[in-house]
Amino acid sequence: MKYLENDENRGKRIIITVIGPDRVGIIAGVTGILAANNFNILDISQTIMQEFLVMVLIVDSENSSIDLSMLKDRLAAKGAELGVRIDTQHEDAFKFMHRL
Repeated sequence: MKYLENDENRGKRIIITVIGPDRVGIIAGVTGILAANNFNILDISQTIMQEFLVMVLIVDSENSSIDLSMLKDRLAAKGAELGVRIDTQHEDAFKFMHRL
């Protein structure tokens, strides 16, 4: 299910990117943190480019039990454990950085 830009939860979305060597457990590690802290995955895309995993998630933070700063810290720590880079940003920051 695609999450439309004009949905009522606009402004509560967080963009998460994961890039690094593919290995077992990356998706489980990331989604486990999201589930444990009540973030809802709205959309997810992942691909393998040669030996690298490239994944982007859009999550809803409306019912989350932690703030963005704590989520960033937890995902970054999990990324270090898994040997991948995980970047987390609010959708507004993402849009600002990627506007034409």
